[in-house]
Parts: sequence; C-alpha cells; structure tokens
Amino acid sequence: MSKLIFAALSGLFVASMAFAQAPVAAAKPAAANAASACEAKAIDKNGKPLAGAAKAASMKKCEADAKAGAPANCEAKAIDKNGKALAGAAKTASMKKCEADAQAGK
Repeated sequence: MSKLIFAALSGLFVASMAFAQAPVAAAKPAAANAASACEAKAIDKNGKPLAGAAKAASMKKCEADAKAGAPANCEAKAIDKNGKALAGAAKTASMKKCEADAQAGK
C-alpha cells in the first residue's frame, strides 16, 4: 500500500514539474508591453505596488505620457544625413514612419 501511495505522489510531483516549465508566450503585442511597463512603474513612494484608483490614475498617466513622447522622439530623429532638420514632405514621411514604428513597438 505504501508503495502505491509513493508512486502516486511521485507521479504528481513529476507532473507538477512538467507544468511548471511550460513555455512562455514568445511575443506580446505592443499595447501589452506598454501596459506591463506602466504597471511595473505603478508603485508608491515606499516601493509597494499601487492598487485601486491610484493604480488606475498612474496607469492612465503613464500610457498618455508614452503616447505623447513618441512624436517628440520622432521629431528629434527627423534629420538628414548631414545633421540638418528635415522639412516639408521629407519630414512628414519621416514622422509618419517613425510614429508607425513606435506604435508597432519597434
């Protein structure tokens, strides 16, 4: 009887180890990456995670800042090979591509 119980418990242990090492999802969408980054930043001054309305407000501000920061970064990158700022259609095309890349998570 004890051998049967030992075998059953050993089988359960091996099965739990197999499930514990399940593969993690390879790629997350860009929105999920932004949300998880903002969630990681949602901590109080004592280092504890925020909860409730404080967490919601922090997440909303963080996501808005992330979206607003993309055009500013793209404007800084809109330069030609000589280091001069782009203008006109070249600047518009560069900004459009940069913002699309930023939304895609590149």
